[in-house]
Amino acid sequence: MPEKSKCKKDLKCKGEKYVCNEERENLSYKQKETQNINETEHSPEFCRVMEEWLQQIARTRKYSTYIKYEKLYNCHVKKLFAEDSITRITGSYVKEKLFSSDISAPTKQNILILINQTLQYAEDYHGCQAVLIKNRFVKKKRKPVVILNRTEQIRLLRFLHHNTNISKAGIILCLSTGLRLGEVCALKWTDIDMEQMLLHVNRTVQRIEIKNGFTKTALLETAPKSAFSFREIPMSKSLTALLAAFKKDEQGYVLCTDKPMEPRTYQNHFKSYLKAIGSTDYNFHTLRHTFATNCIDNGMDIKSLSEILGHSDVQITLNRYVHPTMDTKRKYMDTLSSIYGQFCEQKNEELQY
Repeated sequence: MPEKSKCKKDLKCKGEKYVCNEERENLSYKQKETQNINETEHSPEFCRVMEEWLQQIARTRKYSTYIKYEKLYNCHVKKLFAEDSITRITGSYVKEKLFSSDISAPTKQNILILINQTLQYAEDYHGCQAVLIKNRFVKKKRKPVVILNRTEQIRLLRFLHHNTNISKAGIILCLSTGLRLGEVCALKWTDIDMEQMLLHVNRTVQRIEIKNGFTKTALLETAPKSAFSFREIPMSKSLTALLAAFKKDEQGYVLCTDKPMEPRTYQNHFKSYLKAIGSTDYNFHTLRHTFATNCIDNGMDIKSLSEILGHSDVQITLNRYVHPTMDTKRKYMDTLSSIYGQFCEQKNEELQY
């Protein structure tokens, strides 16, 4: 009997102990929930903080960058996080919001950049602890980079060198130096040193949306894409001679007289040349890809190419612009095959002796 009573007592104690633990856990959860509610009530609204940050960078960043970020905010961020406090912006919550939208992967990546910079701003100016969101859930699909094949390059160059004008010469210039569309459109004659055969990249031009203006867009001439985009590019003798033939003292810009060339207009010129030779319709940036690939195929080292293209890191050049052609791959495979052949011949000679 005592043992049975003891057993009941033990069960009772265990039961009381279990109930106490359960109550303790519930209490702890409620305390945490209350704490989160209090933090949410006292934390600033995320969108308001981002608007503050946008006002700050409007004075310090390139105008084109500011316009890009403001458009992202108004079109996407404001709609996704309109009711949220700064403490609500966590990795899991942002992931849930972005995955429930039909926004493209590149735009999602840009939104994450805005969110992280806003969180950092909130820590610096509002005392909110910044827990930056790592991009582990938005994967940008790498598009296959297209270049002009050898036949297309030959046909295009023959066309450009026939009845050449300054517009055609500009395309030859891009295919020979890897200039971006905005860079060649903003190029001035003062940027080209004919004696030293050097081309200086000092500016770019693009059409962007403007605020409080008479027109919706404007052609804006700014500094190049980044600090590394300021660069010197050596030119060949033939390219220098080609450009010198079109230089006029009274002409400020290379492609136009007194103002930058409209990038869209110049891209249309390029497309008309492609149509004239019966080629595939390519984007203007294809010239840059083609230039980089030709440089690698002809033995240029990655560091030199990276500086000519204006990249901050050689890894960008490797990952984005270096695309070995099938002919190059076949050349290396044939070289390897010949090496194996030499091994076999050497082994046969050893066996004979």
